[in-house]
Amino acid sequence: MTQPADLPVGIADIDAARRRIAGHVLHSPLVASPALSAETGREVRLKLDQLQATGAFKLRGATNAILSLGAAERARGVTCCSTGNHGRAVAYAAAQVGVRAVICMSALVPRNKVEGVEALGAEARIVGRSQDEAAVEAERLVAQEGMVMIPPFDHRDVVAGQGTCGLELVEDWPEVDTVLVPLSGGGLIAGVAAAVKARRPQARLVGISMARGAAMHESLAAGRPVAVEEAPSLADSLGGGIGLDNQVTFAMVRDLVDETILLDEREIASGMRWLYREHQLAVEGGAAVGVAALLHGKVARPSDHIAVIVTGRNVDMDLFTRIASGEDVDLAAEAAA
Repeated sequence: MTQPADLPVGIADIDAARRRIAGHVLHSPLVASPALSAETGREVRLKLDQLQATGAFKLRGATNAILSLGAAERARGVTCCSTGNHGRAVAYAAAQVGVRAVICMSALVPRNKVEGVEALGAEARIVGRSQDEAAVEAERLVAQEGMVMIPPFDHRDVVAGQGTCGLELVEDWPEVDTVLVPLSGGGLIAGVAAAVKARRPQARLVGISMARGAAMHESLAAGRPVAVEEAPSLADSLGGGIGLDNQVTFAMVRDLVDETILLDEREIASGMRWLYREHQLAVEGGAAVGVAALLHGKVARPSDHIAVIVTGRNVDMDLFTRIASGEDVDLAAEAAA
């Protein structure tokens, strides 16, 4: 696949992002996985981005976006609507440079998540009984109070920041020829693909999501951004839509990603369980999908040098303990009960 010349985010943007976020974001380790290599007959290495300070890769994009703001924009403060890794990343990145951050959440968000955001230095603004209502408040803060919105994925500076993960990967392992990346709104895989293919054009990029509500996978099949019905999943961090007016990530994923794969809930659980038992890593379901895809032979053309990006560790530990112990967990069935 040839990299188009008119991508919204290119290698120059990602190089600039790396310089900008140096000292704020971890250059995460790339470690060998002898067990997975033996299982697949290929050399497999794990890119451990769950080791970022906030527990997920999202810190890269949020930090680059906030550091890219001018002085006047920083003075106005930043906001977003998120219950998870993006909100934590915005809170942390803003605190690092003394920028006010307001993270909007609904009253249904568990108290521990609210306290987690507050502990990182942000204000948790609790509004309404749904994330849609919380999003309205974030939009009001932008429109009426002049705050700057930091979107979770469909934003050039966010994508460039996430791309630094791919730049580190290909420089640490120049021989890499397949990269497995969790796929949700596309911010991570768009940036990683742009970085990797700029340095190693023959490398294949594979996006992996859950079968329940895979918005980018369905949008690629339709040829345009489409809405999907969400359902409870162990890979909850990969849920949500890509935005019907998507400006950045849909086109980049369409043009740069070679394959997308869907996994069922048992396959996702097996990836989480395997990472815990073989590498002593407790990770989110969405972070384990690359490993799960390899374990279940889902990658169409496995090559000789395969990198798997492990994206986040912010998992509910009670749920994780059930999975690690071998329980067959179906969150959709539990929600319906």
